Amino acid sequence: MLKPGAKGGILNKRAEELAAERGASCSFKGFEGYPANICLSRNNEIVHGFPFDKVIEEGDIVGLDLGIKYKGFFTDSAVTVVIPYSSVGTGLRSVPTEIKKKQRLANTAFDCLKNSLKFCTPGYRLGDIGHSIQDLAEKRGYSVVKNLVGHGVGYTVHEAPLVPNYGKRGSGIRLQPGMVLAIEPMVNAGTDNVVMDKNDGWTFLTADGSPSAHFEWTVAITNNEPIVLTPLDWVENEQLRKKNEDKQLP
Repeated sequence: MLKPGAKGGILNKRAEELAAERGASCSFKGFEGYPANICLSRNNEIVHGFPFDKVIEEGDIVGLDLGIKYKGFFTDSAVTVVIPYSSVGTGLRSVPTEIKKKQRLANTAFDCLKNSLKFCTPGYRLGDIGHSIQDLAEKRGYSVVKNLVGHGVGYTVHEAPLVPNYGKRGSGIRLQPGMVLAIEPMVNAGTDNVVMDKNDGWTFLTADGSPSAHFEWTVAITNNEPIVLTPLDWVENEQLRKKNEDKQLP
């Protein structure tokens, strides 16, 4: 539904309907006073953006964050989508530079999330997860937000421990089987400094107005490999499709 002209209020309502159809509910609404079912953050908005009065436009980079409650358990996930211009083709060479830059930023945030799974097994520590995210983002010329972090999740929306997107190898709490973590890289094109939107008291913005990207998985730590409880398979499929198209360019 994230297309030019899409209205945030309709997206917010549809999320509630889709959850109810499956016997679930959107867990953000009412949590610490948050008024919506989803968080919809655009361009220089990092997280916690209100959806209500927003209209999706061509060229936007849009973060969609959703928490679900189902049979007493909670998950948390987020995806960032770059909205293309309808007047250009799908080939890489026909895409405006602005879109390419935003897509590279979004891809990096998702790559940071996927890369962190290497360190989501017993024996590693939270600092290993944070270091892997920070290291990859900074190597590509971006910054990671340090004022906002991931968290435990499972029996409530937010639980201990905090899961920073930065850190030192071998530092922090040691991972144990049974932990469930909401890992959520927030990657900025510019500074890592953030400011609060004074109008709503919820939305975090990049201090320099640069675009931001946000991906999130709920990940269960086991005795062996981690289990991603909120997979975003369609995102990876879309990235693969675009790469295949790019290879076919002359």
